[in-house]
Amino acid sequence: MASTPSLAVSGGAVFPAAAGADPRRPPPPGSVAVADKNSSYSRSMQASDNGGSLEAPLRPLDIHEAMSMLTEGKTVQSAMYVPLLHRCIETGSLCAARAVHGHMAKTGTDADMFVATSLVNVYMRCGASGDARRLFDEMPERNVVTWTALITGYTLNSQPVLGLEVFVEMLELGRYPSHYTLGAMVNACSASYNVDLGKQVHGYAIKYGAESITSMGNALCRLYAKSGNLDSALTAFWRIPEKNVITWTTMISTCAEDEDCVELGLSLFLDMLMEGVMPNEFTLTSVMSLCGARLDLNLGKQVQAFCFKVGCETNLPVKNSTMYLYLKKGETDEAMRLFEQMEDVSIITWNAMISGYAQIMDSAKDDLQARSRGFQALTIFRDLKRSAMKPDLFTFSSILSVCSTMMALEQGEQIHAQTIKTGFLSDVVVNSALVNMYNKCGSIQDANKAFLEMPTRTFVTWTSMISGYSQHGQPQEAIQLFEDMRLAGVRPNEITFVSVLSACSYAGLVEEAERYFDMMEKDYGIEPVVDHYGCMIDMFVRLGRLDDAFSFIKRTGFEPNEAIWSSLVAGCRSHGNMELAFYAADKLLELKPKGIETYILLLNMYISTERWQDVARVRKLMKQEDVGILRDRSWITIKDKVYFFRANDRAHPQSNELYQLLENLLEKAKAIGYEPYQNAELSESEDDEKPASGSLKHHSERLAVALGLLQTTPGATVRVTKNITMCRDCHSSIKLFSLLANREIVVRDSKRLHKFKDGRCSCGDFGALL
Repeated sequence: MASTPSLAVSGGAVFPAAAGADPRRPPPPGSVAVADKNSSYSRSMQASDNGGSLEAPLRPLDIHEAMSMLTEGKTVQSAMYVPLLHRCIETGSLCAARAVHGHMAKTGTDADMFVATSLVNVYMRCGASGDARRLFDEMPERNVVTWTALITGYTLNSQPVLGLEVFVEMLELGRYPSHYTLGAMVNACSASYNVDLGKQVHGYAIKYGAESITSMGNALCRLYAKSGNLDSALTAFWRIPEKNVITWTTMISTCAEDEDCVELGLSLFLDMLMEGVMPNEFTLTSVMSLCGARLDLNLGKQVQAFCFKVGCETNLPVKNSTMYLYLKKGETDEAMRLFEQMEDVSIITWNAMISGYAQIMDSAKDDLQARSRGFQALTIFRDLKRSAMKPDLFTFSSILSVCSTMMALEQGEQIHAQTIKTGFLSDVVVNSALVNMYNKCGSIQDANKAFLEMPTRTFVTWTSMISGYSQHGQPQEAIQLFEDMRLAGVRPNEITFVSVLSACSYAGLVEEAERYFDMMEKDYGIEPVVDHYGCMIDMFVRLGRLDDAFSFIKRTGFEPNEAIWSSLVAGCRSHGNMELAFYAADKLLELKPKGIETYILLLNMYISTERWQDVARVRKLMKQEDVGILRDRSWITIKDKVYFFRANDRAHPQSNELYQLLENLLEKAKAIGYEPYQNAELSESEDDEKPASGSLKHHSERLAVALGLLQTTPGATVRVTKNITMCRDCHSSIKLFSLLANREIVVRDSKRLHKFKDGRCSCGDFGALL
């Protein structure tokens, strides 16, 4: 490619050579070179002064001097504009670009195709696509570079469809694209998700031998990778004879976005190193993400060391992905150390910390650690608000998920207010997270209000709202919303059908449930999974149609899991059919269950029926499987303060008042039909060795509910979170507490949400298995 000509300036000014200037060095950025008589171009670029000849030696001309000369109306050669236009791109100054354009029009230089093409590029780079198009249309002559600049510019300005139209226009005028044009077209197809047209351009590139050009191959890799066609992306990748760092990084980053391609991505990284291609910070960021997806901290530390070796350790995206890896592995101290050591952080850094803590809540070793991580996420969010940065939609969606998990309604409401203030409430991701938060916190009215106010809804939002109605004991509303979803043309997925089948189960709508079960596979091609079968069986058990439940299992031929057999045991026992209960229990024991609650369920049943041999058998299996100890924990948040309770806990300063309140409530409950139910083995050993026998007097949720009744205002809803399933005794007693205290009491245990009101529960009294 020819170099940009040196420039001659006229107008009566003479510019002496700069002292010590090295003629071998190019002028610094932002300067314009004045022509030297020895230059190959200067012989044709002479400036005149009073009719005489003037030639100045090469020297840097400051950008401000150059603009000053243009302002003064001095005549310049056309090539002088090019460095000025480049400077406009560097500074992003649209005003300066228009000023240069005005001078070009005044001197007639805008007719020069080379300079006008540069100006088209500048306008596009400065975001003025309209100015670029007008200039393009006014050009008397255009070459392939001009067309390519316009196509590329539209893609850069998020107008790829216009770029595609320009390409069609170019072909209709009989112009032939270069491989740069084809690459720009492929990028436009990728940005507009027009894969079919991209394939046609790919065919054009093959026809003219441009497919093997590195830049063209890179564009094809991006096109197919973005469309989710990894096989085609790999085919294009392997056909590139000279792969550069962009080529490798494109494929590695694609693998980092697909959890099924983690090993392939790491293998490509090793191949890249073997080929002698040095990775850049974008490559290493993707590789660190691959380590995070693989949860391979040792490999991540090796990549981290490699970053130090190549000097990328201070790069912010690299540091973000490294920090996120430590978080995903539960190395919170190291992640926090990296976070606190960062001199410069972006909103991505804050989001990585918040979402990282949110994700590892589920992998915590116990409930205390999970809640601790949730509080840490809320603390980081508070620090973000106090910083100079502002939360974005990803921040709000992550922190709302934390509030959902912790049932932190007060914090969730505050965050809701912030989304309104910042304008993010209109975003579908944030609004969906908000609907889910209100559902999980037991506030179905607020969830419905947020749902109805959404400008657009995705199937995730519809599913979340249908599930919310089902969990809150409003099956008719759930079913109606499902039908509204179908009428709106939104395609349900397998989770949506779990929610609607659960609603049918609650309402006992057998015919509707069977219709939806058949519809799922016939109309939507969704193959039933264990959760769908579980909803159907749950429905039959609720109705007392136990034989139908077992017939359904036999007819469909699926293998029930631990949860379904547990539900059958509890259901058969509840309906007094002990023969089927014992049969289901035997099937359950054949699976060698891992959950401690399952064993407690079986022990309660065998002890109540005095089947001591079976009791010994269950205890022996518990010891063999090392299922651990059943720990009873509950939490309640009152005025932004969290209170924690164990079973029979007396650590609270008001414990005497709590126990007295419970005794009074239980006495009143007995008068209206409450009968205490003694649970066997539902206890814990504080020395972590073995569970104690016998029933505890007050489980943790009853103590938490009592505190809520004492410390919240009359009429306020009491919300409690429990780490295990509620037992029958606590369920029946709290149900009556809601009637006696005239309060709505929400308890979310490990299985479901219980909304107690006026002596009834949203689970239909089928949620307490123990």
